[in-house]
Amino acid sequence: MKKLITPISNHLKLTITVPGSKSLTHRALITAALAKGHSTLENILLAEDTLLTTEALRQMGVKIDISNTQAVVQGIEKKLIPPKRPVYLGNSGTSMRLLTAICAIGQGRFVLTGNERMQQRPIQPLLDALNQWGVKAYSERQNGCPPVVIETQGLNGGKTEIDPTISSQFLSGLLLAAPYGRRDSVIEVKGKIASLPYVDLTIDVMEKFGISVKNLNYKCFEVKKGHYQACQYTIEGDCSTASYFWAAAAILKGEVTVRPIAQTSKQADIGFVNVLKKMGCQIIPQGDGIKVIGRNNLRGITVDMNKMPDVVPTLAVVAAFAKGETVINNVGHLRVKECDRLQAVATELKKMGIEVKEKKDGLIIKGGQPQGAEIETYNDHRIAMSFAIAGLKVPGIIIRNPDCVKKSFPGFWETGLFK
Repeated sequence: MKKLITPISNHLKLTITVPGSKSLTHRALITAALAKGHSTLENILLAEDTLLTTEALRQMGVKIDISNTQAVVQGIEKKLIPPKRPVYLGNSGTSMRLLTAICAIGQGRFVLTGNERMQQRPIQPLLDALNQWGVKAYSERQNGCPPVVIETQGLNGGKTEIDPTISSQFLSGLLLAAPYGRRDSVIEVKGKIASLPYVDLTIDVMEKFGISVKNLNYKCFEVKKGHYQACQYTIEGDCSTASYFWAAAAILKGEVTVRPIAQTSKQADIGFVNVLKKMGCQIIPQGDGIKVIGRNNLRGITVDMNKMPDVVPTLAVVAAFAKGETVINNVGHLRVKECDRLQAVATELKKMGIEVKEKKDGLIIKGGQPQGAEIETYNDHRIAMSFAIAGLKVPGIIIRNPDCVKKSFPGFWETGLFK
């Protein structure tokens, strides 16, 4: 299946309401499942990845009722039931990493698996950390990747160490599970934390559900034993999803407001608006949203994107239209995402006639005059949505496998940008 993108010829002026944050939805579902009592989650994201987390929790005995974008979750504290069959998590890295840690709270044998790409994505550092907490956690094929097996009689707690260089989700999973240890927990960090703001996001959700975390300069985290308390929690709009619409404003010299998102958001990708500002856009807060106004002469910049890697494909597409070079640094961990995103972005930009140099941990993109091309998406939602935005300016952009956007935003093609 393919989709030809129709360029926008008139002045773009649009307000977009984006669905709830994928990252927050995953975390809120898990904390609510482990809480004491009923929680009501408002504005949840209903997409492939979050539904995989929902179904996995249901398989473990959690009652979750969903109506429109509201979820009512009956928490079962640490009484997770081992499913009779392996839990399938597709290519949802967040689901796999957070739930691997959460399964360690239960009693029995849990098996988590995924699709072919998921079975290539490393998870060994998390398994090592769980073993230090008294859980037998291992890669079924002994290659450090899923399927994973967790044989547990509950968490001992105490001290463990984690290397979060590949993914901050290893650390987030440990933090979410930590309150259910038999002892207070201490998590020592060995290595640089990739995508660090997502750890802050995890801690914020934990605190909303009644558990505080002592953060010692991101080198050590202390969590006292306890349990989450049920609550009502509203999930803000997804900043990663918002990036595509802000990018459209930049490329088309238009005006796009995205809501419901606040400038004070703890989501890492809120930082994308500041990146666009450096490239020449105007940023204006608009009540419960943020407006981006595109200006003439976008300019290339040099930027460290380690804290917001999910918007690197979006930035790369914007950079293709900018004057001069854009240098994207410190995102080597993008090579173990849904696809090797650095290689994928470089390959597809070159198809459009853009000069790109691929580095070990980033990209150097020389802005120019992008041409039409048929874009391979690698079954990666972020590649599909980013390059679709280029097609709003450049005739002849065709997106292969457009349905892959269901992973995070099933309604993407119906937002008003695409005819």
